[in-house]
Amino acid sequence: MTTPAPGFPNATILGYPRIGRRRELKRAVEAFWAGSITADDLEGEAAALRAATRERLASLGLARTGSAIPETFSFYDQVLDTAVAVGAVPERFAVLADGEGRFDLAAYFTIARGVGDDAPLEMTKWFDSNYHYLVPEIGPDTVFSLHAERILAEFAESTAAGFTTRPVIVGPVTFLLLAKAADGAPAGFAPIDRLADLVPVYEALLEQLAAAGAEWVQLDEPALVSESIDVDRARVIESVGIAYDALGARDARPAIFVAAPYGSLDDALPALAATPVEAIGLDLVRGSLPDGLDPVTAESLAAKTLVAGVIDGHNIWRGDLAAAFDRVVAVQHLSPAVSVSTSTSLLHVPHDIADEDELDARLISWLAFADQKVGQVAVLGRGLSEGRDAIEGELAAASAALADRDAAPGVRVPSVRDRLAGLAEADFARVNYDERVAAQESLGLPELPTTTIGSFPQTAEIRRARARLVKGELPADDYAALMRAEIERVVRLQEELGLDVLVHGEPERNDMVQYFAELLDGFAVTKHGWVQSYGSRCTRPSILWGDVSRPAPMTVEWSSYAQSLTEQPMKGMLTGPVTILAWSFVRDDQPLGDTARQVALALRDEITDLETAGIRIIQVDEPALRELLPLKLADQPAYLDWSVGSFRLATGGAEPGTQVHTHLCYSEFGVVIDAIKNLDADVTSIEAARSRMEVVDDLETSGFDHGIGPGVYDIHSPRVPGVAEVQALLERAAGAIPANRLWVNPDCGLKTRGYDETVESLRHIVEATVAVRAERAAPVLAG
Repeated sequence: MTTPAPGFPNATILGYPRIGRRRELKRAVEAFWAGSITADDLEGEAAALRAATRERLASLGLARTGSAIPETFSFYDQVLDTAVAVGAVPERFAVLADGEGRFDLAAYFTIARGVGDDAPLEMTKWFDSNYHYLVPEIGPDTVFSLHAERILAEFAESTAAGFTTRPVIVGPVTFLLLAKAADGAPAGFAPIDRLADLVPVYEALLEQLAAAGAEWVQLDEPALVSESIDVDRARVIESVGIAYDALGARDARPAIFVAAPYGSLDDALPALAATPVEAIGLDLVRGSLPDGLDPVTAESLAAKTLVAGVIDGHNIWRGDLAAAFDRVVAVQHLSPAVSVSTSTSLLHVPHDIADEDELDARLISWLAFADQKVGQVAVLGRGLSEGRDAIEGELAAASAALADRDAAPGVRVPSVRDRLAGLAEADFARVNYDERVAAQESLGLPELPTTTIGSFPQTAEIRRARARLVKGELPADDYAALMRAEIERVVRLQEELGLDVLVHGEPERNDMVQYFAELLDGFAVTKHGWVQSYGSRCTRPSILWGDVSRPAPMTVEWSSYAQSLTEQPMKGMLTGPVTILAWSFVRDDQPLGDTARQVALALRDEITDLETAGIRIIQVDEPALRELLPLKLADQPAYLDWSVGSFRLATGGAEPGTQVHTHLCYSEFGVVIDAIKNLDADVTSIEAARSRMEVVDDLETSGFDHGIGPGVYDIHSPRVPGVAEVQALLERAAGAIPANRLWVNPDCGLKTRGYDETVESLRHIVEATVAVRAERAAPVLAG
């Protein structure tokens, strides 16, 4: 650079929730989709939300100038934003661009959600979080070109408001490592092969940001900490030097801060330290301080700002602030220039614990949502500037809350712990699969049985009834009558459509985890604790704070009622222990495996009660199995042991004639295929439609020999798949999976879809299944 890099702020965060304290962005985006507001209206709502965020962060202690406040807004997804900014949009959407190759908001959302026969970008989980990102499609011929208008406009907006903010963009290495090879790419091609072609676009972006007055830019490179990406690790390390040597060598650019959340940089740290970037982020919650550095790396780090991520951005506990400050001080042994930050973006936590006026006050004292974490960062930053004595009061208060939490009733329950201690190996296994198949023949299922994953659309009437119940405006008996009426409607609809295995539709469930959290001891639920899952979809994770047990049956009444309405088999629907943990904010004072086994025992008791009530097919959903897989290879065996073990503990008491299903979605299944086999479920349904049955190859080569239902309907898009499209997917699956093991189902539950599109899609699924059955029967008849 021609001038020295400006100083990095001593307190910052890696990102902030972008949906709004009351989900304002969600409502505005969905109103735009519905055509009830214009693009200009949506832009106005978004600008107001960004302005409120800037002011809020300044009021919580982050500096208005000096780049302390990051620009992390997105209408849908930060990876999609980057793809649009660098021109990496699939050719099928090129017609939506204007003459300059730019995409307006309607086109942007179409890329995310699809239209007609043009499928949207594939979706999968963002590292080990419940956030979903859209997967870029990169081929050898993808033409990269810069379209930074929105990035520059948002920076200019902040400048005009009196802020000097820090633009945040997904870094080039992570962007390509998370991408998939476009259809038609030659064998052996990987998107990272295009790094040298992409870097010049980032160089041009940095030049434009510098011209606009940006002092710092944050390039997010979480892929550098992951050992679970299907690219040789040496290639990843090499890419760091290629990208950041080039970017750092530019004269006209902001100072570069490379953030690497979700774990330790490990062998990527020396490579990054050797480049000209000015600041490096270290996740010191999931990761640790580097040790045994070679002299060259140590010297390089000493010349950079190290951003110490000591406040947990991934969970909601107040934590040990004194220990966090000690970690910050320890970083000063590596470099005299140290800044305090969150370990990850605060995208993963709700806005403000002060909004939770219905939570127990004692529990509240143990918690820190996004705003409280910003305050903690500011406190530690002040401690860096003024010394530990200046913040001793805040450190002591946090330590007192930690001690109070440790001693509180319900955190440890002797009866729960005694039951865990008494478990034997036999509790984790059923009889062998062949014996179960024979026992389950009495279910009378046809070849290629059709079913759904569990939930049906939750109508406005259902949501209003639930809201009135919560407010005390609707008597519980009246609410139950409404839910029974909806269950009967869903059952009759499935019978009319011709589905083989039915579900009750789950109208009584607000959320597949929260529903159980409200019925299990050891949990609390929030009122406004919303977190973005993907796009406009938000979830409200429950808080698992104490030992878990089941006071009473949770689903038996609803499943029994649904079964009484039909002669066809009705699935009982449960959420598995791993998913309950993954989609909750889980206590951090004991190993996750211990907590998972507590949840598993509660589910085991529920399965027994469902069997007693006559339910012979029980689905225990585990869509988050891949999500929690540690990013470091050395940590994966222990995780797979306790995660698979908790599922087997939950289902290990089921009778041979009970058909146990499970469901997994939006994961790279090849990575955990052995774990899926070890679950020993009789039938596993998995996401496959959006990826066009890519998982079939993994299933075929793995020797997977249980029932399997690769999804044929992508429910995360409003598209209605045609009969021919479903039939083609089903034929591909049937070409690799024996018919006596192949099931037909959507990718996931139907809760977020509307009834019109759902009914049409399910009708097409049944028609396609009938056609494939006929194809398979034709040779037999001809013979």
